[in-house]
This record gives sequence, C-alpha cells and structure tokens, in this order.
Amino acid sequence: MRTQARALAMAVTDDVTEKVVRLRGLWRRAPAGFPMLLSGLDPADALQPPWPDLIVSCGRRAAAVAIAVNKKASGQICLVHVQDPQTNPRCFDLVVAMGHDRVNGPNVLRVPTALHDVTQEGLASAAREWGSRFEFLPRPFLGVLLGGSTARTRFTVEHADRLRERLMALQREFGGAVLVVPSRRTPEDVVRHFEDAATEGGPLWAWTGAGENPYRGVLALSDRLVVTADSISMISEALATPHPVELFMIELGARHTRFVDDLTRRKLVAPLTEESGAESRAAVYSTPIAAAATMNVLSNRLARAN
Repeated sequence: MRTQARALAMAVTDDVTEKVVRLRGLWRRAPAGFPMLLSGLDPADALQPPWPDLIVSCGRRAAAVAIAVNKKASGQICLVHVQDPQTNPRCFDLVVAMGHDRVNGPNVLRVPTALHDVTQEGLASAAREWGSRFEFLPRPFLGVLLGGSTARTRFTVEHADRLRERLMALQREFGGAVLVVPSRRTPEDVVRHFEDAATEGGPLWAWTGAGENPYRGVLALSDRLVVTADSISMISEALATPHPVELFMIELGARHTRFVDDLTRRKLVAPLTEESGAESRAAVYSTPIAAAATMNVLSNRLARAN
C-alpha cells in the first residue's frame, strides 16, 4: 500500500513527504467514513499544519486518516485514494481502483494493474547494472518471482516442489537458466527448497537474501517471467515489462481471483500449465494514467481556490 501511494505521489511531484501513522484502539476497527479525531493516531509521525495541497492515501485505514486531516484543514486539500476506500468515494476528489475493487462513481478511475515505480528508465538501468552480474548464466532467462501464503492457503514446500518441476521442464524445453527471487512474504522453508535445488548442479539460480536484491535486474533481463498468483503487486510490476508473464496458481480469495481473471481475460497473463503460452505484449503501466488524472483534479481544485 505504501508503495502504491508513494509511486503515485512521486509521479505527480518531487515535493513528497511520506507520513506513517497507526490507529489506536477502537479507531483501528472504525469504518473509513466514520468521523475520526486525529487524536486517535499514534503520534509517531504527527499530522499538523502547514497542510499539503494533495494527500494520496491507500487502504481503508489511510482513507479514514485522509478524510480526518481534510476536515481539520476545512476541506482545502485535494484527496486522491488508491484502492476501494470502503466508504463513499465522493469523500475524495479521485479514487484510483482496479477492476476487482468494488467501488463505483463518476470520480473513480479504473486501471488494470496496481500502481508502482517500475519504470522503463528504471528497468533499463537495472539491465545495465545486473547484466554483467548474470554473465555466468546461460541465456535465455526464465525469471521467477515468489510471493507467499494467502488467507486461504499456505504456500508450502509441496507447492514449491510442483513449481520447481514445471520450471525445470520449461528449462529443458527452452534452455537457458531459471532465476528465482523470493520476497519478504515467502516462507523460509520454501526459500530453502529453492536454495537447495540451486546447489544440485542444475541450471537454477536462487537469491539467498544476501547482498543486494536482484529483483529489478531479474525483471529487466528475463525473457519470460513466472509469478506466484498471490501477489498483485509483483504481477503488476512484471507486466511493466514486455516479457510474457505466466502465473503459478494457488488457492486465492475472491478479490485476487477477480484480479487474475481480469488479466487473463485481457490476455495479459496466462496460467503456468503444461501447455501455457503467455505472449509478448506492450508494457502495462498504470501509474502514469493515475498521475495524469491526479494532476487534472489537483489543477482544477487549485484553479477554483484562486
């Protein structure tokens, strides 16, 4: 959520301040539209004047805070919220939502993927930086991005073993090397499973967590990408590349399922099966679309104020 809000704000202006606040007590369970007092916040990062021209928030609790701050500022702040705020969208100047977010209204902008800061310029830079580091591996590269467990099912070693078998089958078919990058959400036993597989002498490389994270290098340099379907953010970042993207499926909740189904319907991703066949396509990057809409509502508000 922080990544999405920060990426949008920084696409609009260089003058960005990130505030991290925590709700205390009953405020944590209050509906987003419930009249909130700023005294209900943990004072770790104070919210006080001078007020900004724009607040970008993401998540139900952040929506409540943004509404409360704007009330304190007599409604003078432009509010942009990312995802379903779970309250009346008219509380905001703009709501940026994906297809699986169940929020509607004249000020709701639909985008196909989550917001992030994986730009074409950043990918080119990562390719230059990591290209020499991966010279010891044969091409083509099959990049693998590992997420973690969902509310419905744990990402187990059995899942990892099934995924590894399919990855190595693809490697035998197409050659090259498999590059595996776990995330902070990846269970430790799954990480160890791929680390152990990488020591077996096969063409599989796995990041152990030591040293610099190669995530963006793998995004940039891979010829195709496999992402575990639990991670909306990693799928969205993979789609910012032109590489074919295939999803390793585990049991998903309704919201994630709607997201995956929408991308599959658009032929942006394909499931990782024995006959999977995702295709190359133009990069899909929603942040500039949201930034343009944000700048429009902000400029209109500032023009009315003047």
